[in-house]
Amino acid sequence: MASKKPQSARKSWWRTGRAWKKIALWTLISGVTVGLLAVIALLIAVYSTRSSLPSYDELKSSPNGQMIRVHAADGTVLVSLGPSYGEWIKYDQIPQAMKDAIIAVEDRRFESHWGVDPVGIARMLWRAKELHDQGRRLQGASTITQQVARTIFLSNKYDVGRKVREGVLALALERKFSKEQILELYLNKVYFGGGAYGIDAASRKFFGHPATSLTLAESAVIAGLVKAPSHYSPTADAEAAVSRASVVIDLMAETGKISRATAAATDPRSVKLAPEPKQNSVRYFTDWALPQLEMLIDESEAPLEVWTTLDLGMQRAADEAIRKNAPGNAQGALISLDRDGAVRAMVGGKDYVASIYNRATQATRQPGSAFKLFVYLAALEAGHKLDDTVVDEPVTINGWTPRNNSGRNSGNVSLRTAFAYSLNTIAAKLGQEVGFGTVASMARRFGITTPINTQPAMVLGTSNVRLIDMTRAFASVGQKGVAVTPYGITRVTANGNVIYQHEVDTSHVLVAPYVAAQMTDLLQTAVATGSGKAAQIGRPVAGKTGTTTANKDGWFVGFSSGLTTGVWMGRDDAKVVPGLQGGTAPARAFAAFMGKAVANRPVEQFETQVTLPEWQLEPEDNAYYAEPDNGMFVDADGNPLPEERQPRSDGAQGQEEQLDEDWIERMTGNRPPAPQPETGRTPPLREGPRQPQTPRPQPQQERGREAPEGF
Repeated sequence: MASKKPQSARKSWWRTGRAWKKIALWTLISGVTVGLLAVIALLIAVYSTRSSLPSYDELKSSPNGQMIRVHAADGTVLVSLGPSYGEWIKYDQIPQAMKDAIIAVEDRRFESHWGVDPVGIARMLWRAKELHDQGRRLQGASTITQQVARTIFLSNKYDVGRKVREGVLALALERKFSKEQILELYLNKVYFGGGAYGIDAASRKFFGHPATSLTLAESAVIAGLVKAPSHYSPTADAEAAVSRASVVIDLMAETGKISRATAAATDPRSVKLAPEPKQNSVRYFTDWALPQLEMLIDESEAPLEVWTTLDLGMQRAADEAIRKNAPGNAQGALISLDRDGAVRAMVGGKDYVASIYNRATQATRQPGSAFKLFVYLAALEAGHKLDDTVVDEPVTINGWTPRNNSGRNSGNVSLRTAFAYSLNTIAAKLGQEVGFGTVASMARRFGITTPINTQPAMVLGTSNVRLIDMTRAFASVGQKGVAVTPYGITRVTANGNVIYQHEVDTSHVLVAPYVAAQMTDLLQTAVATGSGKAAQIGRPVAGKTGTTTANKDGWFVGFSSGLTTGVWMGRDDAKVVPGLQGGTAPARAFAAFMGKAVANRPVEQFETQVTLPEWQLEPEDNAYYAEPDNGMFVDADGNPLPEERQPRSDGAQGQEEQLDEDWIERMTGNRPPAPQPETGRTPPLREGPRQPQTPRPQPQQERGREAPEGF
C-alpha cells in the first residue's frame, strides 16, 4: 500500500506536466498568430500609408507655420515674425560635418534601421520605471525619420496614439524615400529655435552666413539645438550652447564620425555669433498693429506680407525727440497721425528693450488742461463765439472752487483770452453752463474710450485718457470736424494676392466745420501766445498743453501741415516729476519732432488766422498770464491744494503746520465766507462786474446733484 502513493503522485505530476505543455503550446500558437496578425496589420498600415504619402517635392514645400513680414510705408522690412526657412540646401551641398553631427546626436543607427529603432525603444522602456519614479515623462527613441514624420504630419502632443502613428509614418517614409532624401528633409525642416526652421535659417541667424559653409564647431552648435532649442540657443545662453556642442563633438568621436584628435582640436568657444538685431522703438508700433490682423483677415497659414503706415524717417525723429527731451527720471511717449489717420510714428517709451509697455496706446493718465479741448468744443457748439466776454471770477460749483494758476482773477475777458491762458475758472463756468455730461459726451464723440467722470473738476482733465485717443481728437479738429480713426495697416498680401486693403472713411462728421475752425483758432492762440509757445516750429501750429496735479504728467497735443502729434511725459508710478509741465519738455519734444516731420511738406495756413488775445497787446499788464499752464494743483477729488501743499521745484511739499486752515475751509466749501450781498448763484458768463465778490457756495445738502459719476 505504501508503494502506491509515490506511483499516484508520479501520475499526477505527469498529468499536470502535460496540461502545462498544452497551455504553453497554445500560448505559443496564439502569440505567434497574434504576432503574425499584428505584422500583417502593420504591413497593411505601412504600405497603405506609403501609397498616400505626398511626393518629395510636395513634402519640401509643406509649411511649418505662418511667416509674417512687416513693411514700413516705403517698403523697408521692419520685422519678420514667425518661422524663417532660409534657402533649401540639397543633400550633396550640406557639409558632411553637419550631417555627421546630427546623426551622432539624434540617431546614431540612422543608416541601418528601417525608420524605427528597436534598440532605442528597448533602452527607452528599460528607463521607463526610473523616469516614472522621478516624475519625468517617458520620451526619446524617436529616430530622425520619426522626427520628420512628426514635423510634417503630426503635432507635438505627447500620447501613445501619436507615437504609434509616428512609427507607422516613419516606416512608410523609409519605404518610399531614400536615407539621403529623409536626412535632407530633416535638416531643412527641423526647428532650431529663434523662429529658424532648417539649418540654413539657423546658420544665418546664429552665425550670419549660409549653411553651406558651416564649420565643424558651428555644426555641433546647431546639432545640439534640436533637443531643446530655447534652452541651448546661443543667443539665449551662450554657455549652455557651447557645453551642449562639446557633448555633440564627443558623440561624433564616440561613433567614429571624427577622430579623437579632431574632437580635441575643435573648440566650440571659438565660434563667432552674429550680432542680434537691436529691438528699437519700431516694435512699439508693430506690437500695436499686428494683433489687428485677426480682425482684418482669415488667412492663418500662407506667408503674409503686411504693409504699414509707418514712416521710418519720422519714427527716428520721434525716438530722438523723446530720448532727448523726456526728463531723466521720467518716461515719454509720442504718436503722430496723418490727416487720414495713418500712424506715421509711434514711440511707447524711451527704450523698448527695457520696457515693452506702450505708453502711447496702453497707459491711461490724466490729461490736465489738454482736456479743455472738449469743454470749449461743447461751448462753441452751444453758440459761444471767440470774442464773447466772459467773467474771470471766483466760482464755487457744488462745493468745488477752482482757481487759476496765477492765483488771480481778471474780470471780463474774451473766450480767446481765457483759452490762451488756460483760465480754470472760465473752463469750470463753461462746463457748468453746457453741462458736464455734455462735455463728457463731446469727449466720447471725439474718440475718448476710457471712462469719463462728470463731476465739476472733470473740466480740468481729472479723467484718465490714452495718448492715442487724445491725439485722434485733436486730429479730428484739424480735419474740420471729420472723424479721424488711427490705423497702421494699409494692405496685406498672401502669395502675391491682396487679401486686405484699408479704406479711409470720411463720412463721420463730429462737429460743424465752423465749430472746428473756431476751435483751431483757439488752439493757434495757445501756441502763439499762451502756454504752448515752446511748440512753435516756424509755420502755423495749433495745439494745447496739459499738466496734472503736482507735475505728475505733462502733455502737448497739436497739429500742423496735416500732421497731428501727441506727446506725453511722466513716471510710470505717477510720482512727481519736478519741473514737468506741458509747455516745457513735451512741447519741446513736439517741436523737435514736427520740425523734421513736416520739413518736406508744404506750409498750410489754417482757415482762421491767429488772433492775439487782448492782453498780448499790453505786456506790462500781462506778466502773470504768460506762465506755463500747470493745470492747477488739485487733490484726488478735484479740490485745490493751497500753496503750502503744492510741490516745490525740488518735488518736496510744504510743511503741514504751515497750512491756512481758514483758506482750506473756504476753498473746499466746508465753511461759507463772510456774508455777501449776492445770493448763492454763480454769476452769468457773459456779463458781470470786473472784480465780483466770492459767491456763497450752495448748501451742503444740495451738493452732488450733477450727472452721475462716470459716463
